[in-house]
Amino acid sequence: MPNPRLASRYAKSLIDLAIEKGELEKIFSDMQWLQRVVKENREFINFLRSPIIKGEKKKQVVDAVIKGRVSEITGLFIHLLIAKGRESNLPEMITAFVHQYKEYKNIHIVKLTTAVPLNEDLKNAIITQIKKTSDMQNIELETVVNENLIGGFVLETGDKLIDASIAYELKQISREFENNDFVYRIR
Repeated sequence: MPNPRLASRYAKSLIDLAIEKGELEKIFSDMQWLQRVVKENREFINFLRSPIIKGEKKKQVVDAVIKGRVSEITGLFIHLLIAKGRESNLPEMITAFVHQYKEYKNIHIVKLTTAVPLNEDLKNAIITQIKKTSDMQNIELETVVNENLIGGFVLETGDKLIDASIAYELKQISREFENNDFVYRIR
């Protein structure tokens, strides 16, 4: 069962240790690799979550998977999770680590949804415009294509949303017609 508070605490501890040891970038790279492993191998997660498989067997399999691919700190962290019986929360901890890393580095995630795929020049122009009009200087742009927007875009960052899509505009016009905003009301 997902436990975001637990994941956040373990991720915070790992970030603090990584900063203390001067290996933050290496451990972040390890976490990105583990995140790909977790996303691509559902069997691996099922294996970690299995209550039937003993911790020692899990440790052996995990060692075979991560050997030579992650730093010593990351390996010891995963061993600690297995020893504490927390290995089933590894995917949530990885996500929490990546999120906290980006907060620490002041990297802002901006989600851009458009009706058609964008080329690199347009993406760079959008990032430049965001940098000019906000205090965000480190931006990671995530693009999504949603044909239902018809045209325009939806920009999301944190708790802010800018909906400049044709679909939104059409909904607004529809509401105005339903409310008869265009008809003068006579008393």
